[in-house]
Amino acid sequence: MAASQTRAESLAEQIANDILTGTLPPGLHLDEQILAKRFGVSRTPVRDALRLLSGTGLIDLRPRTGATVRTITPDELDMLFIAMGEIEATCARLATLSMTPSERAGLQNLHDAMGLLADAADRDGYANANQAFHDALYAGAHNSVVEEIAVSLRRRLTPFRRAQFRAPGRLHRSHAEHGAVVRAVLARDAAAANAAMLIHMSIVEDAFEAMDATPAQDRQAAKDRQGAKEAARGRRGGEPTSRIAGPARLERQRR
Repeated sequence: MAASQTRAESLAEQIANDILTGTLPPGLHLDEQILAKRFGVSRTPVRDALRLLSGTGLIDLRPRTGATVRTITPDELDMLFIAMGEIEATCARLATLSMTPSERAGLQNLHDAMGLLADAADRDGYANANQAFHDALYAGAHNSVVEEIAVSLRRRLTPFRRAQFRAPGRLHRSHAEHGAVVRAVLARDAAAANAAMLIHMSIVEDAFEAMDATPAQDRQAAKDRQGAKEAARGRRGGEPTSRIAGPARLERQRR
């Protein structure tokens, strides 16, 4: 069971990455059989991976119709990051007040280990340790309601938060931002921990947006190429290009 779940999580990450880079564009129907063949697995882990992704907002998963890549607007993503920043900051503040000595030591040890991962440029290892770092603060808050909200929000933003680590130099910068949080927690300075985490999460969003800029350009270029192909087909068929665009687009052009 654990191995199957691990495979599903790995597949979910690969599919999410393809969505974020534009390989799987918005509106695309995700056929389980095609995905299974592509990744060399059976349909069961693919189905499990799609269920995992449905909680992130990257895809729409509906009975009978299956999964479709969802269009996420910048405003929706911005609201999610704002909410995540506020709840993460609350966890850091509460953890500063509530963590036991062993929990504080564990946080420091994890932070030190993440420094080695950053030095080794181990993006996957760092991303996994990053989740453990934030989990430690959620648990350290000793508030089950706040922890539940944090985990739920994190689940929706996981693909976007992991994508940031592809940015050059991001691992070391992230580690430095964590350092400010750790120092505040160890010093029992709740206000400083809150502020440091807010800053960290705002930079996380900025890092993702910078990483997403190139894929966005690639997606637009793909659309332009597709439009050119359709226009070429229309010319070969002796039909005016406007016929290919369809009545709705023509109506918009008239306006």
